[in-house]
Amino acid sequence: MEAEDFNKKYADFLEEGHYGLAINIAPITKYLDEIFETGLIKIPGFQYSQIKSKYGSCRLYTNLFDIVGVHLARIIENEIERKITYMMQAHSEYMSLLEKQKIAD
Repeated sequence: MEAEDFNKKYADFLEEGHYGLAINIAPITKYLDEIFETGLIKIPGFQYSQIKSKYGSCRLYTNLFDIVGVHLARIIENEIERKITYMMQAHSEYMSLLEKQKIAD
């Protein structure tokens, strides 16, 4: 699934006027699809506005603070951001290795 497909699938949960997921890395999209499907969209009133890379880290913007409170929202969002940031770094390292291999060949 690509980011565009993800945003279409979860369009009912995307805040109006926002672009949604802006990271187009297949394992990340798959992870987010699982997180949304099994948890986030089951929270009444849940919406997201942006999921993007900013300064090499993932930033997730939702309305969880308003729904579940600051502390629980921070735990949920930080955990998702941490995992996606790790996946982005791993992807970047993998792509660098592939490029080095290509140059060496």
